[in-house]
Amino acid sequence: MEVAAGARGAATAFSDELRAAAAEVWEAQHAHPFVRGIGDGSLSRERFQHFVRQDYVYLVDYGRLLALACARAPELATMRSFAELTQAILVTEMDLHRAFAADWGIVPAALEAEPATPTTRAYVDFLLRTAALGDFAELVAALLPCMWGYAEVGERLAAAQAGAVVSPGTAALPGAPASPVAVVSPGAPASPVAAASPGAAASPAASASPAGPANPYARWIATYADPEFQALATWCRELMDRLGATADAPTRARLHAAFTTCSRHELAFWDAAWRLEPAPA
Repeated sequence: MEVAAGARGAATAFSDELRAAAAEVWEAQHAHPFVRGIGDGSLSRERFQHFVRQDYVYLVDYGRLLALACARAPELATMRSFAELTQAILVTEMDLHRAFAADWGIVPAALEAEPATPTTRAYVDFLLRTAALGDFAELVAALLPCMWGYAEVGERLAAAQAGAVVSPGTAALPGAPASPVAVVSPGAPASPVAAASPGAAASPAASASPAGPANPYARWIATYADPEFQALATWCRELMDRLGATADAPTRARLHAAFTTCSRHELAFWDAAWRLEPAPA
């Protein structure tokens, strides 16, 4: 993966502008009881299984989105990076889900036959519609909340479990809300990711990791806190910065809309797993 090494201006980077505009939604993700439950290991197995099943469904279409980004990228280096990212999602990332499922006696064919819930379907439909009808920059703005959001969640959970001091921009929030927060604004559709490092453990069972030896979600946290995953998210942010820097005002408004809508979808995705949202009959 070719990760840009250029310095990001914290005050001017377009991705920081997008993140600031959607800050309330992003902080609601960190405070959500599902995310908190992963961090402290208290999340019920039933809820996590629901999440893994639906995230597998989601990743199939997210892989399609990345493949479309590869096809529409304006230069070869970006095409190559998206091709490698697509491979990381469809192989390494989904291997993590298959490993969890195997521990539960769920075969890959059952994961592939899993029906999408309304929340999952709304999210992937929005992504693919944006890819089909929007320009390349809108496509990148739509895919960024998933990649960057999981990197931020993994980083915060790992830091919290390790007792590390993190910057105010990434520090975990004190206390989860008493109930899941509202997730999508009126009129918005309802409703992760990249590779586990090559050296990640073969089993998703709890192990010595930033999440601690007793946390059944240790490998999940380690995957998204891994420097390789963090580098992929940084590359996506820097690509968004470059595209935003040359965009005119109407285009920047569309990028904000795509980013914020997908941020709401991310929050709704956590909430759907917490609620054990059923798929249509």
